[in-house]
Amino acid sequence: MKPFLCMTAALACLALPATAQDLVTYETDQSFDDVVFGLESAILDAGLVIDHTSHVGEMLERTRADVGSDVVLFDQADVFSFCSAVVSRQVMEADPMNIAYCPYDVFVMTRPDTEGTTIGFRSYPEGPMQAVQEMLDGIARSAIGAD
Repeated sequence: MKPFLCMTAALACLALPATAQDLVTYETDQSFDDVVFGLESAILDAGLVIDHTSHVGEMLERTRADVGSDVVLFDQADVFSFCSAVVSRQVMEADPMNIAYCPYDVFVMTRPDTEGTTIGFRSYPEGPMQAVQEMLDGIARSAIGAD
């Protein structure tokens, strides 16, 4: 039994993601707060509810010294998580394993070495998940008035 467990653990270590996913991003000269307001409004206007907001920038800055870093990654950075009953049902009826992509996230960030604000989301695979990508693209573009 012990050799089986060791082999299983070794195989699990080899099961790493093959590549990082591509991102869809938009740059704007709008302030972080304006883009966040636009994003929150776009999500609500689509009839969706924000499930969670991750304050990634605050967490990384708060823990920067604790992990021995002097690099400031973001001036501000938040990730907004939400789901759509309609789109989620559509993509999960096509393939129940698409549950792995839910909830959907859109990030907003500003960096100390660049001007303006970036809004974006991860890209999704071809096929049914393109419905999610289209929804997120519409929301991100609406947030910055590019729709």
